[in-house]
Amino acid sequence: MLPEGNFSSVVFELLATDSSTKARYGRLTTAHGTVETPIFMPVGTQGSVKTLHPDELKLLGSEIILGNTYHLWLRPGQETIRELGGLHRFTSWDRPILTDSGGFQVWSLAKTRKITEEGVQFQNHLDGSPALLTPEKSMEIQATLGSDIAMVFDECPPYPCERSYAEESTALTTRWAERCRIWHADYSPDFFPDAPTNTNGDENSLPSARRQLCFGIVQGSSYQDLRAASARDLAMLDFDGYAVGGVSVGEPEEEMFRAVEHSEPFLPPEKPRYAMGLGTPPQMLEMIARGVDMFDCVHPTRSARHGLAFTNDGPIHIKNARFERDKSPLTEDCHPHLADFSRAYLRHLFKAGEMLALRLLSFHNLDFYLRLVRNARKAISEGQFEEFRSSFCERYNHKRT
Repeated sequence: MLPEGNFSSVVFELLATDSSTKARYGRLTTAHGTVETPIFMPVGTQGSVKTLHPDELKLLGSEIILGNTYHLWLRPGQETIRELGGLHRFTSWDRPILTDSGGFQVWSLAKTRKITEEGVQFQNHLDGSPALLTPEKSMEIQATLGSDIAMVFDECPPYPCERSYAEESTALTTRWAERCRIWHADYSPDFFPDAPTNTNGDENSLPSARRQLCFGIVQGSSYQDLRAASARDLAMLDFDGYAVGGVSVGEPEEEMFRAVEHSEPFLPPEKPRYAMGLGTPPQMLEMIARGVDMFDCVHPTRSARHGLAFTNDGPIHIKNARFERDKSPLTEDCHPHLADFSRAYLRHLFKAGEMLALRLLSFHNLDFYLRLVRNARKAISEGQFEEFRSSFCERYNHKRT
């Protein structure tokens, strides 16, 4: 039997909606601050967004980052992080953090794990030792880390997969979600001692903002009825928010969009929606148009480390020879932090193997993603989202000769 604890006390306020799409502009309250949606969350898998200082993330206007439960559990370990004051103090990040549950590793480490009703038996990728991750253990780790938003433990099925496998996987994810819901309501911390104090003097607003939130994850692979059933079942469990999982796992783009389309109608409109692990800039705008509020992806920072820079005219490979004597800045509207660096200089840094190249391009790509969602919020609030989406995607996808 589920506990009677009310997860609905979370503050998620819809500030504006788009009349021609399902795009929403909202505000989510967490223990370490508010987050305006749609939002992109930079990925800090092991407690660090690769190559960037936390102050640089703040300079970019990053409101929330993501940490990886599985990797932080194995190294440095939950007890070490507990002793050092929790993940916020450990990483010197005083804004919101979302932690995934380790469920993605059920998919990505398929060759070294075994799934049972109890949980998932992993082979530790660091030393080969066995490690058991259960729904309750995932919740315990995330509570110890002290993240603002904890994700339930789920199984992310591969693409493609047989109908019979998808049915069993989706049912297992629902049972695990119920176990996560029970553990979180019974044992998770209700108060964050290091959270910022309420400056508005409204004590009634504290309970919803000073506990760890918990999001469910919709699965169902590429099967419409399974997606709908998963969303309905999770909605009955009354989580603080809902993610659409099992996307960006090798499926065609149209399947990615359909996964959201088949889930969104059955999710509570007053709760935030999160598409996990995607994607390109046009994909995010398409997902926003389908009612998604939150995103994360390693794409901007991983691409930066390979010399790929995002621009309004599509991505460019800064290591290309054509930029060798290019005096222009990376983009016409690049962040002031990068305005004095030419394309030629950035190319030189990559060719010379200088670490500054990775830092500058990672900074730029995250700036591009974060500005994109800020502009999307502005367009929604002004009733111009469809025009903004069409204009951006037409320019970004234009084939250049």
